[in-house]
Amino acid sequence: MEQNLMLAPVKCAIISLTDKSGLKELGQGLKEFGVKMISTGGTAKALRDSGLSITEVSDYTGSPEMLGGRVKTLHPKVHGGILNIRDSEEHQATLKQHDIEDISLVVCNLYEFEKTIADPNITVDQAIESIDIGGVTLIRASYKNHKYVTIIVDPADYPALLAELKNNNGATTLGFRTKMAAKATELTAKYERAIADYFQKLKS
Repeated sequence: MEQNLMLAPVKCAIISLTDKSGLKELGQGLKEFGVKMISTGGTAKALRDSGLSITEVSDYTGSPEMLGGRVKTLHPKVHGGILNIRDSEEHQATLKQHDIEDISLVVCNLYEFEKTIADPNITVDQAIESIDIGGVTLIRASYKNHKYVTIIVDPADYPALLAELKNNNGATTLGFRTKMAAKATELTAKYERAIADYFQKLKS
């Protein structure tokens, strides 16, 4: 198989979104391909309100959201599912031992830090709370393992994702995954730059 056509079937997705535009259409599209959807609180409610069946992250991991929502997706059952090397016997044995599923699609965008700090009345504590931890970790894990995992960070790419799945019998090509990984790295780089600039201003 040609390098750019290395197919990765999408059977399980984790969806965690601040910007929920296009979510209903995405969820319905994934349902048509039989994709299991794991999701966090607000996103899970939006999907459920659209008539879709989802699995709460807390139900999947067996651990509740905690610390006021600071800890949601930071769990080995999530990141093991994303980061495992699919053709590694050792990794697959570990997944089986700990009852971890492959997560082959991550759809995630981040807390709106820049929008938050643009408010002149915002406090430092409020700004700090708007720094995303779990979302950035999901995205970074996904682009690290883009050989097997598709990362989508922009609702504008949902139609392209669904078209990719349609054209490849429920899978994505390495070329598509690489393109989406590049977009994801740009997002996290911009996000970290905004946080760094904010801290620079605090110390001056």
